[in-house]
Amino acid sequence: MDSKPATPLSEQSDKTKKYDRQLRLWGDHGQALLEAAHVCLCGSSAAMSSQGLGSSGVLGAEVLRSLVLPGIGKVTVLDDALVTQCDLDNNLFVSKDSLGKPRGEQLLQCLLEMNPDVRGSLVEQSTEGILSTQPNFFDGFSVVVAVNMHEKTLLELSECLWRAKVPLVVVRSYGFIGYIRIQVEELTIVESHPENELPDLRLLDPFPALKKYFDSVDLESLSDKDHSHTPYVVIIYKFLQKWIEEHGRPPQNYKEKKMFGLMIRDGMRQKSSGEPEENFEEAIKAINTCLGDCRIPSSLEELFALLPSPITPATPPFWLVLAGLQTFLEENKRLPVTGVVPDMTADSASYIEMQNIYREQAALDSEAVLRHAQDRCQQLSCRTSSLAETRPANGEVKGSGGLVSESQVRLMCRHASHLRVIHGTSVAAEYCGKVNLGGGEVEVSDSDVVWYVLLRAADVFHSEFRCWPGYHDHQVEADIVRLKVCVNRLLSEWGGGSAPVFTVKDDHIHEMCRYGAAQIHSVASYVGGCAAHEIIKLITAQYVPLNNTLIYNAATATSLTLTL
Repeated sequence: MDSKPATPLSEQSDKTKKYDRQLRLWGDHGQALLEAAHVCLCGSSAAMSSQGLGSSGVLGAEVLRSLVLPGIGKVTVLDDALVTQCDLDNNLFVSKDSLGKPRGEQLLQCLLEMNPDVRGSLVEQSTEGILSTQPNFFDGFSVVVAVNMHEKTLLELSECLWRAKVPLVVVRSYGFIGYIRIQVEELTIVESHPENELPDLRLLDPFPALKKYFDSVDLESLSDKDHSHTPYVVIIYKFLQKWIEEHGRPPQNYKEKKMFGLMIRDGMRQKSSGEPEENFEEAIKAINTCLGDCRIPSSLEELFALLPSPITPATPPFWLVLAGLQTFLEENKRLPVTGVVPDMTADSASYIEMQNIYREQAALDSEAVLRHAQDRCQQLSCRTSSLAETRPANGEVKGSGGLVSESQVRLMCRHASHLRVIHGTSVAAEYCGKVNLGGGEVEVSDSDVVWYVLLRAADVFHSEFRCWPGYHDHQVEADIVRLKVCVNRLLSEWGGGSAPVFTVKDDHIHEMCRYGAAQIHSVASYVGGCAAHEIIKLITAQYVPLNNTLIYNAATATSLTLTL
């Protein structure tokens, strides 16, 4: 089918032209969530900088840069430090004229020039001070980012945000090592964007309107022109009926599907040019992707098992819609139709007619799910509107935990096969408990998990000696011994007080001391960009964020994810 002409650039809005590429990734609704978000970046305190504990400016700047450019709504920088010579040495976002000025102010001034759509503010206080005087300060943020924060403050912030149910992203850049940790209690993901998603065409079990359309087409009586412009969905269905008549069931394995493809090829007509019909070629190629059934995926069954029981007025809308979806599946024994039809060779009239059939059924299915969700609201004596009589003009239905809109229901029905829920753990719980890193992987294979151990050991080192291992050149050798003691103590604690479960090589300990908590801009830039991508996933609730720790080794260009 000829594709719809693209809207001329002169007719596109300035925002559409500006954000065209990312709109293709997360759509208008994702962009709207991004523009409504408010992110707080917590930098290292002035006291930390004065003690030579490394600057968070470069890493924080890289995180914000990758949020400002796509159009985050607002950023707040929490930083009481001034620009130092250390910042000038490795931070491209400050200049010599910035020396001695508030670092957050200079950073925001530079970043906001990149995108005038973004608003920014500076709070010239330390994170420690805010936590002690204004513990509710962080409640209104979409995401809080902690950059190069030492352990004591990080744990306090973690507990505060966990109580407030605000996502926390911890980011560190330490020599050639990068670290990202996501703390989120619950994240519901409707659009997970799975790879190789199969089209939902219902050829094995067509709904009545679709079957009526298929049966109305007689391939044998069509003219050559109409025959070569019949959508491949119709072709597969027609030949599938012949196959079932002969074999009693659809083709099951590779051999049978190969034979089915030959059957379709035999029904192909030669065009006047002598070339094969493109729509029949498409049908043969689409056999493997079009013959899937509508069985309920196990991942969805697992989500049903997580439904709150009973549903209360505090239940979030996602779970309410999921409850409505469960009732729909119990009644219909199938998933809602997605209404998405892939592009294919066809004349416009045939394609649009078929597309409308799928879309109308998808609308009916989502309406049924919405009605079931509304029934759950009524069972709770919530204020709801009659779906048929007095539905609000905006399509929203008052449900438990907030408003359930028709657009939200349609979206969940469209992506019902790939809904995801992530239940995370807090950083405070991780640091205060036993960490299981999976046996002797470090000793055997030199896995990058060793850098997680060393980062944690460096935190222990700093808590005792008020500096990072190897920061002072004259005491590197002594710091190597001290850091090794910290490593062994930490591993012994994780092993329940017995001998360490891992043996960290001296080479790794020497390398950690050689880093001296240095900030390398190229490493910070990569880690900051990755962290920003994860933050966007949390804000838009699209794509699946890492769960929950990423270790990046720039020396070997490798990375490792851990669930801690």
